Amino acid sequence: MVQSSAEDVDQYLAELPEARRGALTELRALCRAELTGFREVMAYGMPAYERDGTGEVAFASQKQYISVYLLRTDVREAFAERLAGHDMGKGCLRFRTPEKIDFTLVRDLLRATAATPGPAC
Repeated sequence: MVQSSAEDVDQYLAELPEARRGALTELRALCRAELTGFREVMAYGMPAYERDGTGEVAFASQKQYISVYLLRTDVREAFAERLAGHDMGKGCLRFRTPEKIDFTLVRDLLRATAATPGPAC
């Protein structure tokens, strides 16, 4: 699934291949638990979490990997050492398989994002 036309996150998750659905459902639960005060939306065909109308986190099931989009440059910079060993794009943390998702790292990134507002890229 590159870009979904799902109208909501429940539909998005239902469309995923079974092999990925559990991990992305867990990512969603983590986002909902840690990003208090954020609104869950569908943006650019993927689940996203916005605060005051600005998207700060998103995730998606891509063809070759599962991605977590970290749209706050300050959070990425604060976690540079921990992110150094991971497959990263400009604002995208990539995991090749569901089993490789580092939920502890993702939780810490979400907590840092939720702690204070900041500029999104």
